[in-house]
Amino acid sequence: MTALLETSDLTIRFGGLTAVDTFNLSIQEGELFGLIGPNGAGKTTVFNMLTGVYLPSEGTVHFREKLINGRNPVQVARMGISRTFQNIRLFDELSVLENAMTGAHQHSKLTIFDSLFRTPRHFREEQRQRDRAYELLEFMGLEDRAGLPAKQLPYGHRRKLEIARALATEPKLICLDEPAAGMNTGEKAELSALIRKIRDELNVTVLVIEHDMKLVMGICEKIQVLDYGKTIALGTPGEIQNDPKVIEAYLGGD
Repeated sequence: MTALLETSDLTIRFGGLTAVDTFNLSIQEGELFGLIGPNGAGKTTVFNMLTGVYLPSEGTVHFREKLINGRNPVQVARMGISRTFQNIRLFDELSVLENAMTGAHQHSKLTIFDSLFRTPRHFREEQRQRDRAYELLEFMGLEDRAGLPAKQLPYGHRRKLEIARALATEPKLICLDEPAAGMNTGEKAELSALIRKIRDELNVTVLVIEHDMKLVMGICEKIQVLDYGKTIALGTPGEIQNDPKVIEAYLGGD
């Protein structure tokens, strides 16, 4: 079966440092896939190559059988890959609804003429974006806060809003970069359920980087482990938990 996302010998160097070395990844449509590893293992660097932020030094990235290499983040997003960030990046002065709407602009077909002269098509498109953004806020349980400035949201809800904005781009694959960072136990449990819901109800494939091992082991069906930019293990949560290389590199083995 053809993979939704596939990398071949993906490598990137910064000066004399090889941050990621011959990285191979294959994610099938509909999977909940985890990418884990110690700090500095290269996980976010991989995300940056998958989403067009970094251009690989060597190797290829294919999404839906199309080559991504050389495409910028906007082009990659239009192809169907969205992402969140370790550090939340919201427009704090805009409302919660307006933040979600910024993702929906991704597929707008308005012309400059439509925007300048506020044509009927402009108003139809704006309403479409508003409706879709509100649907996603309902999905996230944020609809009652739609009119609030984003800066007034508590931390866990800000994380959820960032995911809603990413989903508003209508992705086939969403890449979540440490979505549970800074969350308390209750918020993490809610996030776990939400990630499954994204896959099951929105039919979006999920790739997640996360340091919280309990969360990763609880939601991911397949996990790949990086250490010093190289893959050291790939398998089910049970296989990963019992892998000696993972125990040594990630779980504090002797």
